[in-house]
Amino acid sequence: MKTLVLVGHPNIEQSRMNKAWADRLEKEENVTVRHLYKEYPDMKIDVEREQNLLLEHDRIVFQFPFFWYSTPAILKEWQDKVLEFGWAYGSAGTKLHGKEFLVVTSTGGPSGAYRSGGFNHYSMSELLKPLQATANLTGMRFLPSYVEHGVRVLNDEEVADSAEKVAGYVVDEDLKRGR
Repeated sequence: MKTLVLVGHPNIEQSRMNKAWADRLEKEENVTVRHLYKEYPDMKIDVEREQNLLLEHDRIVFQFPFFWYSTPAILKEWQDKVLEFGWAYGSAGTKLHGKEFLVVTSTGGPSGAYRSGGFNHYSMSELLKPLQATANLTGMRFLPSYVEHGVRVLNDEEVADSAEKVAGYVVDEDLKRGR
């Protein structure tokens, strides 16, 4: 299985968690890691290039810090440009059918902040529904998300441990079976 990881972090060099994840994933066989802000600092997405990369991979991963209850701007722009009508959705838009889609994200706040009655009032499952709807619309199978909460307070050992867990999760064949 070939996996494409689209990293949407606006300042990856200053990130502890997302940088550790990306660095660790780059060591995996059959995993392509793309830093979208580095590829497109002007936000001008090369649609054909990105679509060709999607066609070459079986599992698509959005990796990002959870900003304002959504993805960073580059991932939204990527979706708006790359997932075109007639290519990714619509009666003739079947290019992504059967592929897998996975979200790997980090939050600064603790897990308890992301639940009914918590600081943010909603669970991560609820907040990630727009990405699940995108997967559904494009015919991709939405896999269970990997969320790391409270990344601001994790020590170096915990960050490294999370990077190992993410690498194992992203390449896990059992995800296909819904484990």
